[in-house]
Amino acid sequence: MAWYDEAVFYHIYPLGLTGAPKLNDYGEPVHRLNTLLPWIGHLKKLGFTALYIGPLFQSVGHGYETTDYRILDSRLGTNEDLKAFVAACHEAGLRVIFDGVFNHTGRDFFAFKDLQANREVSAYRDWYCNVNFWGNNEYNDGFSYDNWGGYNLLVKLNQRNPAVRDYICDVIRFWVREFDVDGIRLDAADVLDFEFMKALRRTADEVKPDFWLMGEVIHGDYSRWANEHTLHSVTNYALHKALYSGHNDHNYFEIAHTVQRTNGLVPRHIKLYNFVDNHDVERIHTKLMNKAHFLPVHILLYTLPGIPSVYYGSEFGIDGRKERGSDDSLRPYIDLSEHLGDYEGNPCTALIARLGAIHAQYKQDLVWGDYRELCLTTQQFAFLRGRLIAAVNNSDGEAWINVEAQAPAYIGLLSGRRIESGGGRLNFNLPGSSGDIFVPDDGQTQPEIPECKPVEAKPVKKDEAPKAQSEAKPAETKAEAPKPQPAAKPTEKEAEPPKVEPKPEKLEIPDIPYDLMTVEQLQAVILAKMAKNGSVTERMRQDVVENIWHNSLVNWANSFR
Repeated sequence: MAWYDEAVFYHIYPLGLTGAPKLNDYGEPVHRLNTLLPWIGHLKKLGFTALYIGPLFQSVGHGYETTDYRILDSRLGTNEDLKAFVAACHEAGLRVIFDGVFNHTGRDFFAFKDLQANREVSAYRDWYCNVNFWGNNEYNDGFSYDNWGGYNLLVKLNQRNPAVRDYICDVIRFWVREFDVDGIRLDAADVLDFEFMKALRRTADEVKPDFWLMGEVIHGDYSRWANEHTLHSVTNYALHKALYSGHNDHNYFEIAHTVQRTNGLVPRHIKLYNFVDNHDVERIHTKLMNKAHFLPVHILLYTLPGIPSVYYGSEFGIDGRKERGSDDSLRPYIDLSEHLGDYEGNPCTALIARLGAIHAQYKQDLVWGDYRELCLTTQQFAFLRGRLIAAVNNSDGEAWINVEAQAPAYIGLLSGRRIESGGGRLNFNLPGSSGDIFVPDDGQTQPEIPECKPVEAKPVKKDEAPKAQSEAKPAETKAEAPKPQPAAKPTEKEAEPPKVEPKPEKLEIPDIPYDLMTVEQLQAVILAKMAKNGSVTERMRQDVVENIWHNSLVNWANSFR
């Protein structure tokens, strides 16, 4: 039994939370990381047991164009600051994982600088993919190279080069030796080389007991990445999408189907990393058309199979939307002292605290208990987790639910009410846009359950943009160097698809490698493979059509067996 299986994660994007300048002038370190020390008590108060924080290391701008893997970004402080921060987390009983950006480096990374200086005779020319000295780019390097997502700011590492592989494995050893980190979230894992990931797994097994590798994967058969040879877990983007659209569309069938599908992809002992928002996608409070659905969404996040994670600030119910291609409003500065009254006065914060306490007390049920559907309609959903019954209602009005019961009486862990069952059935009502978690009343003294207020219901029209959380003034900003503005790290997760939908299923599929296919041809391949495995629903077809990113589609096509 590993620590990560039972963890409840909190996710911090440190450059945003600390109010760091968007550009790094590589000047004297500013100790902004130390401003996060008070957040450790906040995490404990809300029931979190682990922290995913990153990116952390020296970079040009947003953190994903790494300049040096062994030095804390100077906008955040020094290595001693990071060492002390991880130690403080450990002292509070929190595990810590870093962001591992190993698919690409920034242009200021030492190997790329050597390539620029020495060109064909550089000792590092094979550290990067498809370096072509007959080509050029917008930086006028006099050569071209593979990148991530079409951005030459992110230079793709050649992970099949043994020297690159050894270097990155040594970085992991350094992070454990220097900072005592407990695991790594691998950025862009869905485009990492599989032999490279196997080397990372061998290193993980070597450096520390239960050292955790979790990968960012958007689409595909999760078992290709999460297994005994590569990673321990991956991001559950399928459930992320289902949790908000299943409420916006009043369609719990989508969520239940997604749970069944993802449960079938990986063995039971592998637990996927569940989330409702992160640094790349819009805030859950923004995405929900009815803000009262914040409550049932988070009940599901904490009770469905998997490892729950909350993105910093979302426990306060803040908004954040992608604006003009920028992720800035998703990654705001927050002054924790301005939210001290939220523990009692903010129903979103109180809900997260209560769910954290429930997860800790009923860990055996919510981590290791069987999952079984008990009731499923478009607007009501109830299921068993071990001894517990979780039930949610996305309708605007009260709903009655009748499910199989295994005890003579139950207590609602959110409502505090006691309900007797009869004839092997439990019959109970749920107010609109709400939910509860029921535990058998075994006659033992139950914990005191504080009132859990409903989240205010404010429906938002689809074409109405909620006002994003305004950024408080960041602490101790420095003058920014007059460099060109680096592009924000592009994300595939929620960009708008083209208005005109292609009809990929009608295309003729050529007999060529996937890498050489067009987007439409790859979509046709995926739909054809889906059809061989069973019926293709309109929602499944739409998921394929809306994915217009070549690398993601190549990996999705390769994920079928």
